[in-house]
Amino acid sequence: MTGTGTARPVDAERGTLDKAAGENFPVAPFFLPRAWRTDLMAVYGFARLVDDIGDGDLAPGGADARLLGVSPRAADDRLVLLDAFEADLRRVFDATPRHPLLRRLQPTVRRCSLTPEPFLGLIAANRQDQLVGRYETYDDLLAYCELSANPVGRLVLAVTGTSTPERIRRSDMICTALQIVEHLQDVAEDLGRDRVYLPAADMKRFHVEEADLATNRAGASVRALIAYEAQRARDLLNEGAPLVGSVHGRLKLLLAGFVAGGRAAVHAIAAAEYDVLPGPPKPGKLRLLREVGVTLRGEG
Repeated sequence: MTGTGTARPVDAERGTLDKAAGENFPVAPFFLPRAWRTDLMAVYGFARLVDDIGDGDLAPGGADARLLGVSPRAADDRLVLLDAFEADLRRVFDATPRHPLLRRLQPTVRRCSLTPEPFLGLIAANRQDQLVGRYETYDDLLAYCELSANPVGRLVLAVTGTSTPERIRRSDMICTALQIVEHLQDVAEDLGRDRVYLPAADMKRFHVEEADLATNRAGASVRALIAYEAQRARDLLNEGAPLVGSVHGRLKLLLAGFVAGGRAAVHAIAAAEYDVLPGPPKPGKLRLLREVGVTLRGEG
């Protein structure tokens, strides 16, 4: 991106899709059939862009706002942008969308008979992020994950034609776990955005104040809280892991990668002695490969 008002639509599209390389696990790995890779990247482009809108991380220059028909005066209003993005999403199902990432999504929606609901859930989660910065209970956080994370797994199953009620149930567990793990990795970054995804009831239980999260190093109480939430995520991953054994072929390897990515991240958090405040603990490639093997063998 140029950082000026002259960014082209293709630049806005490419800049968003390029972020796939920085994700915790491959979005559309090479071993998948080409059609699946195309469709998964189209879904990723949507999910990445809606998150960038919600986090205020759009590329400079205002190209995305212009593409969505938002005036320069309102280009910094995230709720206005999300409303415009939802309107453009609805065009995917009955017209021609304005944004190139949504035009890229349209053939996938038609080919895979996707419905608006999971996409609307991701938009709703980002709206919620503008209005809700704290969660009182773990159940409140799970309800947020139902919007912010679970639709992604449901879309993967829909794109690959493998949706069943039981697979969706297991997928929801995995996706919620991955969302919780990401929140644990990003405690400091989220606090900088005035968001705390650690349930207030749990913080009270472990005698943790928000000021304790704003330090360079975590004290014993914060570490105990992070360990508690990490165990919850680990348990969810283990409950969801039978999803991997319910499918076959290359999809099995893809789903094993998702579960393994979560397990490896939890291991990295534990290896950091649950001190996530200096920065996100990240797993190494060898640990990730080990976890893939464990997951494929059903040894979770």
